[in-house]
Amino acid sequence: MRVVVVGLGIQGRKRERIAGAEVAAMVDPVIDGASHRALEDVPLGAYDAVLLCVPDAPKAELIGYALSNRKHVLVEKPLFADAAMLDRFEALARRNGVVCYTAYNHRFEPHIVRLKQAIEAGRLGEIYVARFFYGNGTAREVRNSAWRDQGGGVIPDLASHLLDTALYLFDCRDAKVALWQARRFENRAFDHAAFGADGRPALEMTVSLLSWRNHFTADVYGERGSAHIASLCKWGPSSFTLRGRVLPSGRPDEESVTLVQADPTWAAEYAHFRALCAAGGPSNLANDRWIEANLDRLAADYPRFAA
Repeated sequence: MRVVVVGLGIQGRKRERIAGAEVAAMVDPVIDGASHRALEDVPLGAYDAVLLCVPDAPKAELIGYALSNRKHVLVEKPLFADAAMLDRFEALARRNGVVCYTAYNHRFEPHIVRLKQAIEAGRLGEIYVARFFYGNGTAREVRNSAWRDQGGGVIPDLASHLLDTALYLFDCRDAKVALWQARRFENRAFDHAAFGADGRPALEMTVSLLSWRNHFTADVYGERGSAHIASLCKWGPSSFTLRGRVLPSGRPDEESVTLVQADPTWAAEYAHFRALCAAGGPSNLANDRWIEANLDRLAADYPRFAA
């Protein structure tokens, strides 16, 4: 498969590294080292797929161009698009036999996969509560960016990851989140927020740009026990702990796995995308509909925390 990487920032360079010899062209309007300044300048016969690593504003136009020209698309999360636009992308992809895939690489994190397997095997029984934290220390970097410190700030950026992780683990398509807390400690846009949803499981989520050691946690509680993730491989060590409930009470049975390794998710996700392209689909835009609907709910609450 021959690919074009569009956008040569941090994400684009990661995609370039993983795709390796399959990169046919690199596009960026300003960064040195790009072979072209616009996607339209790349000959259509030179590539099969586009890896879009660009800011939010130009995504829709670039996706439409690529799909209309029978090119597969991998686009970095989040994909901000209303239902009508997602319907258009889905129809274009189906009609032209190509894939439109929004990248959420944490689905390929080893311990998140292990957690999903434990849930599906019934190790936790009915799931009651799932609590997630996703934080990094990029508040200053975001504030100094030409385009990142605006709108909902950390919320659409990191909340989209947590929403997709919950969808992957629990298929919780009926959940409707609400914003509980949003703060601007150092930035113009929100740099710390908490939100969640009622239901089974109840979802409790916190995102922050103020975690000076980048960190991720997941704590899932069920009728038969609990499961706990501490950190991701890229910030390792990353640990997974499974606890079996002892009735009526007492110290639980416990098993734990710790990984110290490089981040495997980018290569695993690219392999998944290539397999989808080879099979002709499916696209994953249904996930974007749910994520976008919940991000819209959070955005509707922004004015309550504007002060």
